[in-house]
Amino acid sequence: MTRYHLMVATGPEDLARQVSQQIAAAIDLSLAERDRAQIALAGGESPRAAYKRLGREHLPWDRVDVLLGDERWVPASDPASNARMLRETLLSEPPASHACFHPVPTDRSTAEESAVAYGELLQQLCPGEPPRLDLVLLGLGDDGHTASLFPGTAATKVVDQAVTIGEGKGLPRITLTAPVLSEARTVIFLVSGSGKREALQRLLDPDESAERTPARLVSPRSQVVVLADPEAAADLPRG
Repeated sequence: MTRYHLMVATGPEDLARQVSQQIAAAIDLSLAERDRAQIALAGGESPRAAYKRLGREHLPWDRVDVLLGDERWVPASDPASNARMLRETLLSEPPASHACFHPVPTDRSTAEESAVAYGELLQQLCPGEPPRLDLVLLGLGDDGHTASLFPGTAATKVVDQAVTIGEGKGLPRITLTAPVLSEARTVIFLVSGSGKREALQRLLDPDESAERTPARLVSPRSQVVVLADPEAAADLPRG
């Protein structure tokens, strides 16, 4: 059974600080044990402030490979692009701009070709079956999805590939699969806003179905850290 540790921030600034600190600590730990660290980050609006703060952390960024947990199949210049968001925040200036960023290659002819190429890249960076990342930061949708594993879609069933095609909100997406997300050494969920309250309750409920809440498919060996703001965590027990 997946173990969750809920940490509730006092507000937006504290949430960004906690997320930044948790990621920085995981990078430090990984680089103390290995030559390089591989992290996969979430897109969307929620992590923007955390990424700006993280980008100022004085880490050996030249030894860090930054990937995405999922990406919309849009050009890199599109406002909906998660890669664009990372370039505008975490990677916008030193020291974090020295990291090696590996965006999803959305310039291929089809989303399927992009998924294959991203899977090959991931395998090169993280040899293993499945590939093992040092950290993944995940968001949580109000429908219970994470990365681009949406309820009722084929992507939630894929267990023999590291990367697959997700469908959500009218766009094809490239996403890491549940086995890869579960294999990560550190898994962190970032949850903010009152609209995520029910989804967070479902994530933490041991009786909740992974079919209804695909975020529960992420089941690492280590404890999952859930960082939430007061609005998302209202009425939930702490700890």
